[in-house]
Amino acid sequence: MRVGNGKAPWLLVAACGLLLTGCAQFDDRAANQTFEPAPELTAPAGPQPELPEVDGGDDESRPSAPQTSIPPPQGCTDYDQSVIATCLDTVSALAALPNSGSAPSALAAERKTGRVLQVSSGQAPAEVIRLDVQATGDGGLTGLALSPTFAEDQLVFAYVTTATDNRVVRFTRGQQPKALLTGIPKGATGNRGAIMADGKGALLVATGDAGNPSAAADPNSLAGKVLRIDTAGNAAQGNPTPGSRVYASGVHSPGGLCKATDGSRMWITDRGSSVDALYPIMPGASLAVPTWTWPDKPALAGCADSGSAVVIATSVGANVQELPITLDGSVGGKPKTLMDGKNGTAYGRYGGLDQLDSQFALVGTVNKDGGQPISSDDRVVLISLQATPSGGSGKD
Repeated sequence: MRVGNGKAPWLLVAACGLLLTGCAQFDDRAANQTFEPAPELTAPAGPQPELPEVDGGDDESRPSAPQTSIPPPQGCTDYDQSVIATCLDTVSALAALPNSGSAPSALAAERKTGRVLQVSSGQAPAEVIRLDVQATGDGGLTGLALSPTFAEDQLVFAYVTTATDNRVVRFTRGQQPKALLTGIPKGATGNRGAIMADGKGALLVATGDAGNPSAAADPNSLAGKVLRIDTAGNAAQGNPTPGSRVYASGVHSPGGLCKATDGSRMWITDRGSSVDALYPIMPGASLAVPTWTWPDKPALAGCADSGSAVVIATSVGANVQELPITLDGSVGGKPKTLMDGKNGTAYGRYGGLDQLDSQFALVGTVNKDGGQPISSDDRVVLISLQATPSGGSGKD
């Protein structure tokens, strides 16, 4: 399948992010080194974690999931062909790298260590940079995204917790990270953040409420917000209030940001005090009316919009949720539980998720953060976003 401008199917569609105040002045030019595309990879022939059919799909047009058993991992060697990276530590965020029809590759963020690694099938993970983070509570390195003009500037944006605050930094291979926005409130909880490009040249940054729910409604606080900025950290043109970076409010502990490939919808997953919820992001609005809620609080994390459903990774729930949606973004049915060992192959707890195109995404695991890690954890896994009959085996 081809997307957008006719380039090959592994083309990146989820991109970047960042924030505001205290913008640093520094050189945007990339170093000589670049993030290289991965070697060529065909679609996995093994029991990849394909998603079950959305109502109304055509069974005959889709292949049945293979029933081949997968040998258990041996150390960092994982025999599951859907696994493209192993032996990482708590993959809290992913930024898929653009390439020209070759294998999918990404930058993977480790929440607790602050490391950003380039991962791709058939190659050992390669450390790109180690950011200074403080990972107590739910903080650390929690957001990662590419610049809207990554092909030209090679810039990457990250959301991190430090000893004093939450902040956005940007970096490129071979250069030291630079603080773009500092002073986002930090608390004992509510430090998680997420970053995404809005597809219009601006960046969205979701910030936690730092454990103070009232801050989410305070227009003078950077906590508990979705901010929309340009790549210099200023308020983006077209924001609800000219000169203000605040795009939406009412966030508590964001798990992820995602959008439809055509940019018609934008979503945020949020972990509230009583329920987890998926919200549409509306300019100038508070996150008051969720699209769906999860009273069992599975710890919603990264998400992707496949066009017919929003696919959401969960940490504590140790599954992937597929919520069918209609063209106008309304709910088209109850969520389906996937990749839990009963409905597709299971990989434990899930964290960061980034979409490659309308068909595929990459998801990271966070089993070293309260789960039951195996020898090859934590991992980055290639998953299908297209509705297919479920099958598969257990965790390994």
